[in-house]
Amino acid sequence: MSEPVLVLEAITKTYARASAKPVRVLAGADLALPRGEIVALVAPSGAGKSTLLHIAGLLDTPDSGRVVIDGQDMTRFGDRARTAARRGQVGFIYQFHHLLPEFTALENVSLPQLANGVPRAEAEARARDLLSGVGLGDRVAHRPAQLSGGEQQRVAFCRAMANAPQLLLADEPTGNLDPATSEQVFGVLMDLVRSTGLAALIATHNLELAARMDRVLHLRDGRIEAG
Repeated sequence: MSEPVLVLEAITKTYARASAKPVRVLAGADLALPRGEIVALVAPSGAGKSTLLHIAGLLDTPDSGRVVIDGQDMTRFGDRARTAARRGQVGFIYQFHHLLPEFTALENVSLPQLANGVPRAEAEARARDLLSGVGLGDRVAHRPAQLSGGEQQRVAFCRAMANAPQLLLADEPTGNLDPATSEQVFGVLMDLVRSTGLAALIATHNLELAARMDRVLHLRDGRIEAG
């Protein structure tokens, strides 16, 4: 097995509440995610899946513990270095696509690359390749409102892959879709991950989809357990 792309060590996170007892969401969560592995993270709503993904993706910081991506301890980095690592090494997919409504599919996939300093022509060429790869080659000039829900989510997948990340984090990526579209979009996601060989951690309530991934992990009482 290859060296882990993502390592979480003893991650804790507690949220203070103004008029109630603080809520401890993560209580020593550990995880190692090798390159080329697709892992399902299953837990009920409110158990801390999104918090864990945000910490793993450098959008939030733990109270204690370490986040290691590609051998680098990100908890030692400052904000600027963490932002650079997040842009270049991590891709995010959310339950809602969060595409920018005023931009076309091509522009939505190009923007993360432009933010990373990629020349426009190169960014647009990669965006076209990604969109064509998920069956949207003829939809590159369409804005989100002109796309179906499944098409919007496929554009979001391409945007997450735009900067060739080593780690993909997905939070209920098919949660807003009907069963037939969910199945189709999940297949596209799996093909994308398999073809690139990156590491993927996918939070889902769908146990049937989870069972098709390489491993299933459960988040219980703030800790990660094997399925």
